[in-house]
Amino acid sequence: MHICDIINTTQDGPKDAVKALKKRISKNYNHKEIQLTLSLIDMCVQNCGPSFQSLIVKKEFVKENLVKLLNPRYNLPLDIQNRILNFIKTWSQGFPGGVDVSEVKEVYLDLVKKGVQFPPSEAEAETARQETAQISSNPPTSVPTAPALSSVIAPKNSTVTLVPEQIGKLHSELDMVKMNVRVMSAILMENTPGSENHEDIELLQVLYDFRDYQSKCLLKLFSKL
Repeated sequence: MHICDIINTTQDGPKDAVKALKKRISKNYNHKEIQLTLSLIDMCVQNCGPSFQSLIVKKEFVKENLVKLLNPRYNLPLDIQNRILNFIKTWSQGFPGGVDVSEVKEVYLDLVKKGVQFPPSEAEAETARQETAQISSNPPTSVPTAPALSSVIAPKNSTVTLVPEQIGKLHSELDMVKMNVRVMSAILMENTPGSENHEDIELLQVLYDFRDYQSKCLLKLFSKL
């Protein structure tokens, strides 16, 4: 989270961060690097203040960088496309602290008019799942459902079965960690102690902070198993 502290406490931190993010995704055809950068954007949006958020929701960043990645020539996997669309949709709904989201909202509405299908938010998806479950099962209130009953009688050392979504998320997080470590190793090998490249050291710090963020995400994911 050190990168977020720098962004929040330095005058040019937000502007420099957005500039660096633009550089990382502009005309980038490497899907892994794009995925990593999107996770970095997500972390910064959640942990940085209005000064950063107000820049990330500008049309200059959203339309000229994120939306351009949806062009077929980049051949992005569906999950990455949906993540970008989810960013745009979520940001257009506003932030605490009076951040002006008029420009990203304009981009969102323009995409809707063009017929772009946005993925449901987590809250919308959860509501749909609950409604579907109620309609399909509709069990009597006096009789415990199978999941509730099994959770009572299941031994503590029973094996937990992961659903496909959990397995996919786990593999995705682990792949990103592996790629992050490979990039960090390459940077370390290319630099000689005492004569390090300043830009490489800055990138190394960003990758280290993000690796720490990924570790916390994985621990949180494992704690749910």
